Amino acid sequence: MAAPLLVYLRTMAAFFVVWALVARLTANSVLLPSPLAVFEALFGLAKDLELFFHAGVSFARMVASLVIGSLLAIPLGIAMGLSRKLAQIVDPTIEVLRPISGIAWIPLALFIFGIGNALPLFIMTYAGFFPILLGTIAGVRGVDRRLIDAARTMGVPPRTIVARVVIPAALPSLMVALRLGVAASWTAVVAAELIGAPSGLGYAVEWYRELLATPQVMAFIAMIGVLGYLCDLGVRALSRLFTPWASDARSAP
Repeated sequence: MAAPLLVYLRTMAAFFVVWALVARLTANSVLLPSPLAVFEALFGLAKDLELFFHAGVSFARMVASLVIGSLLAIPLGIAMGLSRKLAQIVDPTIEVLRPISGIAWIPLALFIFGIGNALPLFIMTYAGFFPILLGTIAGVRGVDRRLIDAARTMGVPPRTIVARVVIPAALPSLMVALRLGVAASWTAVVAAELIGAPSGLGYAVEWYRELLATPQVMAFIAMIGVLGYLCDLGVRALSRLFTPWASDARSAP
């Protein structure tokens, strides 16, 4: 534990030294402020609670979008994983929409939803939907068919098979899909808030950019990275909680 921590601290120290040198050579705080200026801006924003307000708004939007996306993607993914015929019908539409970035829908979404919470929620749900859907399909198709056949032989109803056999067996893949969905949604919310939201981290970045307050901009960018990392840690903790057997298998030599 000590060795990785030491390596991390040395890496971060080197990063800040290089940053300070480049900022000093640039000699333009609007283009690149010093680390000290960014830390001062970060402290000031935290002291005024502005940093936590915008972070809380963005986090709430991400959670809401993940709930909506999961409610749409997981049932559809289970159905597509169990039924090849349904997959053949739905898959072409999914594969046409999946390569389109959620950011590409922002101009059209502005006409439909306007400025507010609906636009970033739509963009984030769209971005998180596809990783969760594909992960669910892969997880269901990876379930040992002998388990399903054995349950059917014993006369277990289809709904019970899905609830007691398919979902538990596919849960490790579902958690991985959720982790990918969090990353996709978090990336999309910042882009959506830059244009179509009255609050949030993306909105704050754009607001301070217009004021040429680069230290504040970089402070909010740092908060985006930290909060995204904490969200990923949270999903991994949930994965270890709900799928301890998968964690044990990954850590086994």
